[in-house]
Amino acid sequence: MQLLLAAVVVLPLLGAVAALLPAPPGLRGRDPDQAVLRHGVTVTGVVLAAAVALAVGFDHDHPARMQATTDISWIQALGIRIHLGIDGISLPLLVLTALLTFLCALYSYFHLPVGPSPKAFVALLLVLEAGTLATFAVLDLVLFFLAFEMVLIPMYFLIARWGGAQRTYAAWKFILYTLLGSVVMLLGLLLIGLKSGTFDMVALATDNGPKSQLSHTVQLIAVLAIGIGLAVKAPMWPLHSWLPDAHTAAPTVGSVLLAGVLLKMGTYGFVRIALPIAPDGMHTFAPYLAAFAAIGIVYGSLACLALARRGAKGDLKRLIAYSSVGHMGFVLLGIATMTPTGVNGALFANIAHGLITGLLFFLVGALKDRYGTTDLDRLAGRTGAALYGRAPRFGGLLAFGAIASLGLPGLAGFWGEMLAMFGAFRPAEGLSRPAFLTFMVLAGLGTLLTAAYLLIVVRRVCMGGKETAEADVVAVAAGTSSAADATDAADTSGAAEAAEPGATRTAPAIPDLARYEYAAWSPLAALTVLAGLWPAALLGLTDPAVQQLLGGGK
Repeated sequence: MQLLLAAVVVLPLLGAVAALLPAPPGLRGRDPDQAVLRHGVTVTGVVLAAAVALAVGFDHDHPARMQATTDISWIQALGIRIHLGIDGISLPLLVLTALLTFLCALYSYFHLPVGPSPKAFVALLLVLEAGTLATFAVLDLVLFFLAFEMVLIPMYFLIARWGGAQRTYAAWKFILYTLLGSVVMLLGLLLIGLKSGTFDMVALATDNGPKSQLSHTVQLIAVLAIGIGLAVKAPMWPLHSWLPDAHTAAPTVGSVLLAGVLLKMGTYGFVRIALPIAPDGMHTFAPYLAAFAAIGIVYGSLACLALARRGAKGDLKRLIAYSSVGHMGFVLLGIATMTPTGVNGALFANIAHGLITGLLFFLVGALKDRYGTTDLDRLAGRTGAALYGRAPRFGGLLAFGAIASLGLPGLAGFWGEMLAMFGAFRPAEGLSRPAFLTFMVLAGLGTLLTAAYLLIVVRRVCMGGKETAEADVVAVAAGTSSAADATDAADTSGAAEAAEPGATRTAPAIPDLARYEYAAWSPLAALTVLAGLWPAALLGLTDPAVQQLLGGGK
């Protein structure tokens, strides 16, 4: 088990180095680019197999206990150790990261984004995986910070070199926001280590009672500093503005990993560091965290509604990005309740969001490849999507992802949001219940707004928008093609030819799901159903660990 966990963290780094080296003669194949992409699939597949083996070998009877631990002195003068371990909180995130990275590598093998050398792409993807996996596996505050920062550089280059329009601006905005937040977080981590005499997260989590070496003032400063850095990555309103730009510009696999695993690093830090190590400081700031979370839920939903309305020229990829602000608001709300119910809901919502939003970004990226745009008005036009009729399997899967995202009972998105609101209904002792009831009501309003904009998206993209029929009526009555139709035609064909009077235009055929798309997306859909129908599989892992974490290690 120790070797498996070490392999899960180290193998992607070794694979990244190997990707940059010349391939051995027997492995070059006919195409060097395909050879390095095959290398990426192989390495991420081995890492996924090791993560699954780790989950199988995990002692499910004692999920609150740290397992597969490695504890080696690294910088003795500073008390920094290479301390690795997993429990019921970190294991699901570890497996989710390995799964999504493998699916991204598999998808890229068949559909590599336009950009520089495939060698650099595969190497950056593997470094990104290594940093994310290490974040969920390390148990030392300094190592946590190093792993937390390790993912920034590869994600910056994935956006800046393989992204779409405005990629340079989006990449700089991403790196500046996250780096500034990380500088403040580092100060908080150093404050905890220096005041307590250790950077060991397990030791700190079991020494947070009345005899804790961290005073109330120190805990307040530490939670404020660490919380800012984590909130930027989460992303919490109003520190979220980097996210829509980054998602809109990022390549498909970049958006999948950004939403599926990188956002989880911020909320995981709240659960692993802030809650157990500085509970007094967290208790003071919990109402503010909950307030920002509730505002984020409503704000994200309203932003999506504005993008979804007809004539807004809303970008579907940007809409899914704003939906992440709302969904991660439920995670932050659950953490802010400081109750087992709320924190379990937050951890469940983390996994559900990774599965569902990862699937949605895959689908939106494929939609852009087929149509050349993710503009909702153009997708809903007469020559737009109408996926149910033109690509029924694609349209059905997109509708499934949207329904799962709005929290339909029986799918993964339901349980996390419900438990987070249950936690807000009865927060931890000492927290204002009327305030949290208000936050719960706002979160409930957010679920209604979420259902509204996602159903609008399904109607417009999958069924063809209402504007389609209206445009046809106007065109027939006037004896000419509508202006919107002419625009759509220009967008589709690249020409600006005027339509002849009374002419009708046949919608272009598009390919339905390809085999590699089935392979890359089916696991996410299947796990979304499995987690929705059998939530105990995940809650059985997290609940004992959360109970011990909130109980001061007891």
